[in-house]
Amino acid sequence: MYTDINGIKTNYLTKGNGTPLLILHGWGCNAAVYTSLTNYLEKHYHVFLPELPGFGETAEPPEPWGVTQYAEFVTAFCKAVNIEPAVILAHSLGCRIAAKLLSSNTLTPEKVVFTGAAGIKPKKTLSQKVKIRLFKIKKLFLKPFPNLTQKLQSKSGSADYRNASPIMRQCLVKIVNEDLTHLLPEIKNDLLLIWGENDDSTPLSDGQLMEKLIENSGLAVIKNAGHYAFLEQPVLFEKILNSYLGDNK
Repeated sequence: MYTDINGIKTNYLTKGNGTPLLILHGWGCNAAVYTSLTNYLEKHYHVFLPELPGFGETAEPPEPWGVTQYAEFVTAFCKAVNIEPAVILAHSLGCRIAAKLLSSNTLTPEKVVFTGAAGIKPKKTLSQKVKIRLFKIKKLFLKPFPNLTQKLQSKSGSADYRNASPIMRQCLVKIVNEDLTHLLPEIKNDLLLIWGENDDSTPLSDGQLMEKLIENSGLAVIKNAGHYAFLEQPVLFEKILNSYLGDNK
């Protein structure tokens, strides 16, 4: 389905009936990534999953957005489809957005699930700092030659960065450079963290820190799973969800 959110043609998935549940997806994802999860949840909830600007079939933002702008978009989406989600399930980038919304009480769900949550900015090693410095120097020298600059950028950075459009690359840089650690103690919602033990995108140590900083939180660790624990260990992931969300059904 489509709706217009502040001039952005927005694609979203909606399934099921009853209590509204909002899913906020990760970077580079679309609704299809969460098909098995939404198929399970629609048995108990009215599921809403907006494809965020720049992902899936939703248009890119008009300018480079940071987490705040994406949070404002989600707020506008909830108003447009007339929901006050009782449950939020967020993955990776979606957790950054949810952290903004929850810490400010913009959304007040009864229960929250974070999986593979992003938001804690890692400390850079010396080698990483040197690599970044060399990249900036090369970029400065190549500034008069846009084609060469573009080639340099296409060969540098993470796969997410290389695969993104120019405007989404700028979004990614803004997003990953914002440390949201200070917001975590402001989150007072009942919150479950589900983490893949082998997550190499958002390490388990991030989940352990989040559990310490978020007052009403608990951490469930899934073995033999990484950043997409809900795909790698779906049966166990659903059992954990069922145990946590049982009272809401």
